[in-house]
Amino acid sequence: MKCNNVGEKMRELIMLGVGSAMVTNTYNTCFLIKENEEYMLVDAGGGNGILKQLESAKVPVTKISSMFVTHGHIDHVLGVIWIIRKVATMLNQEKYPHEFTIYCHNEVAEILTTLANMTLKKKNLEEIGKRIHIKVLANGETVTPMANTKLTAFDIESVKAKQYGFQLTFGDGEKLCCLGDEPYNPVNKAYVEGSTWLLSEAFCLYADRDKFKPYEKNHSTVKEACELAEELKIPNLVLYHTEDKDMANRQGNYLKE
Repeated sequence: MKCNNVGEKMRELIMLGVGSAMVTNTYNTCFLIKENEEYMLVDAGGGNGILKQLESAKVPVTKISSMFVTHGHIDHVLGVIWIIRKVATMLNQEKYPHEFTIYCHNEVAEILTTLANMTLKKKNLEEIGKRIHIKVLANGETVTPMANTKLTAFDIESVKAKQYGFQLTFGDGEKLCCLGDEPYNPVNKAYVEGSTWLLSEAFCLYADRDKFKPYEKNHSTVKEACELAEELKIPNLVLYHTEDKDMANRQGNYLKE
């Protein structure tokens, strides 16, 4: 989906998956943000399906220079190891034209380092710390993942596992806010308010809350996510981390609610 045109350059949000953890009819939630000719990947789903999703989106891994990982749940972090392996292999072959940076909090960094040490070949593992960088961010820290952008990470105050969202500000002042995969916490209002785009989880329809029990999993519904965007006066809302039991009718039903 196109977020904005900047002169002849293109800004895009490309959803690679919108599913929750246990989906089988779609891929786990992860996405790309394109600014001009640079791409940042956010999360990577639960396995090597991330490689297929990138192929389907026609985005070569060589175009992705950075990545943000929200938290360490398996449906977000296992695909990261496949991305690391792919980038490292291409670096070994001198086919990846730049360095690769993964932004995350300290607990995700520990998970990724442990998984890499357990699963990757030595020659791939050697690229971590050399041309593949795992950059630990503090709550509220700002970095520049792509040219003319500023990303500020914030702790979403999860009741389950430590998790970060982020505010991404583009050179023209447009802002995109990712809330992670749990409901909005008012303590982060300063990061969310004033956004042009809001990315929010919506596990199911409010009408189906008794069926899917989103609140037991600390998730919200389509209705509540939309009410939040309305309250904060955010004009564009993207819903993800959803159930996948009625794919043929899901888009229409969600839009109606």
